[in-house]
Amino acid sequence: MIGRINHIAMVVPDLDVAAAQWRDLLGADISAPNILKDHGVRIVLVRSVNGQVELMEPHGEKSPIAGFLQRNPEGGMHHICYEVNDIGLARQSLEAKGARVLGDGLVQTGAHGNPVLFLHPEDFNGILIELEQVSAGGTE
Repeated sequence: MIGRINHIAMVVPDLDVAAAQWRDLLGADISAPNILKDHGVRIVLVRSVNGQVELMEPHGEKSPIAGFLQRNPEGGMHHICYEVNDIGLARQSLEAKGARVLGDGLVQTGAHGNPVLFLHPEDFNGILIELEQVSAGGTE
């Protein structure tokens, strides 16, 4: 069902500082910052030959990652995103096997403009998993 890892998401307390660290210390290719109002985050993508890291900070008073940052003031790994060919089929299959989709269970639009959903971390050893539907050619 799952395809390649699309990205690993990290919560950071200051996106500009974190992006500069990844760029200046690691020599990483960093995207321009992007605000995802519907998700309550501001992000940059750290691109590498074999994948992406998504750095994100809370944006707005109701950001769903604000609590994560309160519990982990230095930031840390938030979720891992896997690609799937058909997100509706993936959701049906997972729910039939007892996995829980977070929120209202509806597919949302993710950072790359593709359909996404998140799976409850209690069903996956404490790891929040995002599924992202991508075309046959992959993403970016």
